[in-house]
Amino acid sequence: MVTQPDWNERASRYLKAELKRQGVTYDDLAARLNAIGFQETKASISNKISRGAFTAAFFLAALRVAGTQIIRVDEF
Repeated sequence: MVTQPDWNERASRYLKAELKRQGVTYDDLAARLNAIGFQETKASISNKISRGAFTAAFFLAALRVAGTQIIRVDEF
């Protein structure tokens, strides 16, 4: 059985991998998220992703501003 911390880690790994695939740094991500109304800094993003503790809204917005067009849930 997969526990919640495992899912948090999976979401974190997926987001990190997608940012790397898209060539988006945490600084870039912060600027792009701020442009759509999120209040993030490089440090706040780093903390959220390293803990794997972020909302679905943050996850989806981060993927969208990174340029992700398809989310493959079978990769989780």
